Amino acid sequence: MHSCEPVGYFASGLVLAAFGMKDMVKLRVVAIGSNLVFIAYALGLGLAPIWLLHAVLLPLNIWRLFQAFGIEPWAALQSRLPRRLGSAQRRSEILAAAQGAS
Repeated sequence: MHSCEPVGYFASGLVLAAFGMKDMVKLRVVAIGSNLVFIAYALGLGLAPIWLLHAVLLPLNIWRLFQAFGIEPWAALQSRLPRRLGSAQRRSEILAAAQGAS
């Protein structure tokens, strides 16, 4: 038995538990935990397909957890980012200001 094997069994148990859950918030929390444990397990054994899979699933589960709380992650991010100078609305504001100044 390899020293990482118990970690793999624990991660598998978390996946099994997630499949049995009805509450979406609890499911996502357990799925995030399983992603983290599987990443650690796969990195320890050099299993690139496993850690790559869970590295992709981790942000997806985090995204869905936000949605389960009623938070739309993309809208929340956009509201905190400054408007891009290249946006059509911003360009029209710059043009209007320039025309008013001349």
